[in-house]
Amino acid sequence: MSLLALVLVALSLLLLGYVFYGSRVQKYLDIRDDRVTPAVALRDNVDFVPAGRFYLLGQHLSAIAAAGPIVGPILAGLWFGWVPALAWIIIGAVFIGGVHDITALIASVRHKGRSIAEVIRENMSQRSFVLFLAFLWLSLVYIITAFTDITASTFVDPQHGSAVASSSMMYLVLAIVMGIILRVFKMPLALCTALFLPLVVVCIYLGRFLPLTCGSLFGLDARTSWNVLLLLYCFIAAVIPVWLLLQPRGYLGGFFLLASAGLSFIGIIIGGLTGRFEISYPGFIGWFNTQHLPLFPILFTTVACGACSGFHALVASGTTSKQLSCERDARQVGYGGMILEAVVAIIALSTLMIVGFPKANELKDPSLIYANGIAVFLSTFGIDRNFALNFALLAFATFVYDTLDVATRLGRYIFEEFTGWRGKLSPFIASFMTLALPFFFVTRKMVDCQGNAISTWKVFWTVFGSSNQLLAGFVLFFAAIWLLKNRRQFLFTLIPSLFMITVAMVSLCYIIRPYIGIGRCWISLHPIAITASVLMMLGVLLFLEGIRVILKIRKDNRVHLPGA
Repeated sequence: MSLLALVLVALSLLLLGYVFYGSRVQKYLDIRDDRVTPAVALRDNVDFVPAGRFYLLGQHLSAIAAAGPIVGPILAGLWFGWVPALAWIIIGAVFIGGVHDITALIASVRHKGRSIAEVIRENMSQRSFVLFLAFLWLSLVYIITAFTDITASTFVDPQHGSAVASSSMMYLVLAIVMGIILRVFKMPLALCTALFLPLVVVCIYLGRFLPLTCGSLFGLDARTSWNVLLLLYCFIAAVIPVWLLLQPRGYLGGFFLLASAGLSFIGIIIGGLTGRFEISYPGFIGWFNTQHLPLFPILFTTVACGACSGFHALVASGTTSKQLSCERDARQVGYGGMILEAVVAIIALSTLMIVGFPKANELKDPSLIYANGIAVFLSTFGIDRNFALNFALLAFATFVYDTLDVATRLGRYIFEEFTGWRGKLSPFIASFMTLALPFFFVTRKMVDCQGNAISTWKVFWTVFGSSNQLLAGFVLFFAAIWLLKNRRQFLFTLIPSLFMITVAMVSLCYIIRPYIGIGRCWISLHPIAITASVLMMLGVLLFLEGIRVILKIRKDNRVHLPGA
């Protein structure tokens, strides 16, 4: 089967979803241009900073995308085949993920740029707020832990790791310089873009000639040392103004993301027209993965980013809503950003399809499968294979950076909201507390339920996926309550919320099951068993609290339940 034909059909379905279903959702949310957004009304040039929609879309996309839409689809394809993974990406992005993202963004904008947790407190109860903050904060801890270790593993790859590490450090310096030039010297954005984008390519090229390795820090091995340095980066990025690093890094990262997807797509077209790219990976492998976990629900929690992701709500309500200059941009940034992430996921899945079954099982690591697939696509341009591999791996690392600093900043916001502490020292203390658990996890040796050594990111990926989808389900559930109270259509969020909550809770049950009965207590004191159990407990309490609020609304006759 032609890869080109398949990709064109998939992209057409996503475009149709954006045009038609995206428009309907926009009407349901009553998006209007005459409302002043928090970025304008509360502008402080630190957190509240109006941004153009293309600039904001680039930052938002790079923050929500990261390595999630690469790792998840490839893992799902390895386990179950590309057909179920592709179907979930398309259906999920159009009917669940896009709805989730734009609704979270608009809900935050309508509540003065407050986080989704604050929106829940205003529309539900203080108890809901406390439970949700705890759930959010734990979810961010898992995200930071998983993606920090993924990046560190890329940096210690024996063939390309040192070059990628060097290029990524130069990339971060470029972002800071760009932020200073835009802010202090007022250089036009178009000119700044034309200047700095080619410099990113220079960084990729120079990485091979200026390799960067990390020696032992305090007796730690190279991978753990990189983990510590990356967490230090997270701390710094979380406390400095957004214009200095987050905005320019996100903007450049958005171009990087689109460049890797765009060049790959063009490569697929060229290869398809010349008959080079035929799908060589099975469409369907089986109903169970290598850990004997079933397609339902594991497919839907493995492919989180790219189809639906609760983390997007944190970005949308934590940083993006504070930079939206007018409401009409919400559809492009929120719903459109999700559709573009689905495109990235499809390109990532395509790398698995083109690499083929034997090669993919030999490489095993999603980052290496992605890099080799991108190298194949770029070969149609005559690009050197080593350069293409460095480009793909740097893109992978860059996407992770985008998630790491945003997740840490959001963790800082949540900690400050939870404690009510606002002052000169609060950003530093809140960032430190958010990174304390990830530091503990990445500096210890991890084992699976059989006691075998395993990479930290692999241990936490399953919990990350389940917590991420459970978070998405609850955001949609609480959004339905908000819309219900405001006499708006709400079924377009309620129905997908129930599906996502069910999927995530069943997945957590499967995660916990191997640890039950191990040791002297009823459940093993393994980090995965403990964290999954805590998430389930919080999930049950949040769902019951939501039901209580809905029943109270109906009892008080404050809202008439509208039809579909």
